[in-house]
Amino acid sequence: MNQKFFNLKIKTNGQKLYEFTNETYDWIKDNDFKNGILNISIQHTSASILVQENADPDVQKDLINFFDKIVPMDKKLYIHNAEGKDDMPAHIKSSLTNNQISLSIKNGDLLLGTWQGIYLFEHRLEPHTRVLIHHFLGE
Repeated sequence: MNQKFFNLKIKTNGQKLYEFTNETYDWIKDNDFKNGILNISIQHTSASILVQENADPDVQKDLINFFDKIVPMDKKLYIHNAEGKDDMPAHIKSSLTNNQISLSIKNGDLLLGTWQGIYLFEHRLEPHTRVLIHHFLGE
C-alpha cells in the first residue's frame, strides 16, 4: 500500500473553470501509480472542484451563467459581503458544488469518461492562487 500527497497551485484570473486534468495525469504517471483512489480537495470556501465535459466550451459558459442566475451578485441580498459583491455568492456556489472528489485509478489510468475533465471552478471575480491537494492511496 502506497500513500502520496501533491499540492497543485492554480492561479486564477476571475470567475471561470480552469482545467487541471493534464497536471493530474502527469502526477499519476510520474509516480507510476497502478491501482487505487485519488482524492482531490480544495482548501478554499469560494472555489470548488468539478468533473465536467471538456469537449465543448459552451458547457462551461452555460454553467457559469446558470450559477450566476441562481446566486446573483447583488450585495442587497446578503449580510456577508466584506470582500465585495462576489463574496457571499462565491461561498454559496462553493457549497452547491464540491470541495473534494474521489477518482479511481486502474492499471495506471485515471478512470474518467471520454469527454470528462477535472476543473477548478473559480467563483470570485479577482485573481487568486488556489491550492488543490491530491492524495493517492493504493499501489
